[in-house]
Amino acid sequence: MSSSSLVITGITVVYLIVILCVGLSAKRGQKSTLENYVAGGRSVGFIVLFFIFGAECFSASAFLGTPGWAYSKGMPVLYIVAYLTLGVVVWWLMGPKIANSGRKKGLLTQAEFFTARYPNKLLGVFIGIISLAAMIPYLTVQIAGAGMLFHSATGGAVPFWLGALIATTVVAIYVFVSGLSGIGWTNLLQGVMMVCIAWYLGLATPEHFFGGVGEMFAQIKEKAPEYLTMPGATGMGWGAYTTAILVSSLGIVMWPHIFMKFYTAESGKTLKRVFVFYPLYGLIMLPLIFIGFTGVLVFQGEPLAKADDVLLELVVNRVGFSDWVIGIVLSGALAAAMSTASNLAHTSASIFSRDILYPMPMFKNMNEKQMLLLTRLGVIVVSLLAYALAMAKIPTLAALLLAAYGIIVQLFPMLVGALWWKKATTPAAVTGLIIGSVLTLYFQLFGHSPFDWNGGFVGLIANSIVFIAASLYNPATHEQTAEV
Repeated sequence: MSSSSLVITGITVVYLIVILCVGLSAKRGQKSTLENYVAGGRSVGFIVLFFIFGAECFSASAFLGTPGWAYSKGMPVLYIVAYLTLGVVVWWLMGPKIANSGRKKGLLTQAEFFTARYPNKLLGVFIGIISLAAMIPYLTVQIAGAGMLFHSATGGAVPFWLGALIATTVVAIYVFVSGLSGIGWTNLLQGVMMVCIAWYLGLATPEHFFGGVGEMFAQIKEKAPEYLTMPGATGMGWGAYTTAILVSSLGIVMWPHIFMKFYTAESGKTLKRVFVFYPLYGLIMLPLIFIGFTGVLVFQGEPLAKADDVLLELVVNRVGFSDWVIGIVLSGALAAAMSTASNLAHTSASIFSRDILYPMPMFKNMNEKQMLLLTRLGVIVVSLLAYALAMAKIPTLAALLLAAYGIIVQLFPMLVGALWWKKATTPAAVTGLIIGSVLTLYFQLFGHSPFDWNGGFVGLIANSIVFIAASLYNPATHEQTAEV
């Protein structure tokens, strides 16, 4: 290992040790109960909750995928900014209601919320499976991102498989031990790091090549104007662009790791304060977009084989930052991947144990202590599964994440019915969910959707039509539903 790689790796190892210590120390003074482990005792305050929600959305796909989209597509990358803004509105309308229901009924998972409104044991298991089908790829993105960061920043001294394994192990250890408390305090530290580093890179990189952000865009306008117009450099049409925004704006509330964090707030007022200030955290996207646009001109004559490599290629090989700066940058980018990974591993384990295993006869009579152990073991299981998937070839990070949104958004009609429509029925909800999920998978994997719409949006329309029509045809009676 060269001296340069040694410095970079050393800084990163120190960072990982600090994160591990913070995550483990969060267990101190916490009672070993399932509610504390999964929902933080429903007493998480504003500051920690703010950074938890930040880490939920700003991950490896933000640090690597966002510059990759700007570099490969141009202006269509603004769909990310649009959906994060609109998604906060959806949170504001639904989050406090979900939190109140969770506190009143003692709910811990998303599926438990739905089965409280649509009484059906198999529905909870099915939603758990659907959730994991979306969550595991999302976790895989974080692990793959960590592996890419280690490999590129150290010049290959730390191979992809080892970098991914190191990050996975650190996250799994502190989540296994401390649960949500460990996630909250590590997310606070990592959130501050990633915001500072993103802005430093986003301003320093265009400054190095062009003398500033304004001059960079002026040169793009002259040399590659297609990147500054819609439908962008790769022809992402308005149908695909607008439906991607809609699917992501609605889907952002449906992610189980976000949905279940509504349960953790100390009050509905705390949640609303988080939502009011949340757009400040969203400003992290702008410098990352600047980095992607920098690559448009820097690599104009020699395009990268993989768009997601643009940030690492610029920062590590082109700008000429010192080894110390690259080591700190790597740590900040790892913070983005690991903060989200911890949330995803924790939520996936809760879903796996509570929604899928617990209903089975062999697990049905478990006490709380045994259930807590099962949930902790679930952290190890889902982390290893995601690591195994990360070792396989995957599409670009942003594309994989968008595909996962298409699956999870199919729960949205059921949520609207649970919160505001008493006539909604369980059979209608289940039928709509199945049809929407099947159509989404078909269009994402095998076919072109009509009007170039996002496959998840097509599935959502079919899902909603079936849900509404079936509920109106045979409305639910008071005995068939429950208040949430």
